[in-house]
Amino acid sequence: MNPILTNTSAMDKAVLRRYLDLPQPDNKVMATYIWIDGSGENLRAKTRTLDEEPKSPEEIPWWNFDGSSTGQAEGSNSDVYLKPVAIFKDPFMLGQNKLVMCETYKYNKEPTATNQRIDCVDAMKAAHDQHPWFGIEQEYTLLDRDGWPFGWPKGGFPHPQGPYYCGVGATQALGRDVVEAHYKACLYCGITISGTNAEVMPAQWEYQVGPCEGIDAADRFWISRSLLLRIAED
Repeated sequence: MNPILTNTSAMDKAVLRRYLDLPQPDNKVMATYIWIDGSGENLRAKTRTLDEEPKSPEEIPWWNFDGSSTGQAEGSNSDVYLKPVAIFKDPFMLGQNKLVMCETYKYNKEPTATNQRIDCVDAMKAAHDQHPWFGIEQEYTLLDRDGWPFGWPKGGFPHPQGPYYCGVGATQALGRDVVEAHYKACLYCGITISGTNAEVMPAQWEYQVGPCEGIDAADRFWISRSLLLRIAED
């Protein structure tokens, strides 16, 4: 069983805010590249500086990373490339700064095993005249730092199901701050989030992305997951 890392000393967000409020040069943009790692499920991210605000993914340069540390390459030849495919406003750094969804490519510019987006793009192009729409639902459970569901009695269980689905109240809706922060961040980014609600288990929630046309549904969904994980850090 893997040990759970915990941050036992909470960071002072007021100190961070002091530096986030520093003025940023008009000709500098922080671009956070986001990609799916070798698990096919987890997300990774790294940030670089651009000299002007990009208006499309094509204006953002490819980048690279050590794929041997993400399960996407051997250590003897570990370069993996990041190809920007979608951009969004950054709700954390604000201003001109961007979140960048990326595809991953091996050292020889062939898609990595977890780059399934490229096949989806081909399928969407083939069905372009049909204008396919998609809606995606994401259910999730908030966990405390020790891995136990957030708000549950330690080593125990809450009352039986019943009052929690779409619940309201301090003992029914656990973790609403994360949920509402995520909702607002999605709207700020331009993600087509269509709703959210508490689920049948305390600390379990869901949200929906869509309807979106074609590959946009997948790109916006993955960025929404990245936002949720990032917000939960706070």
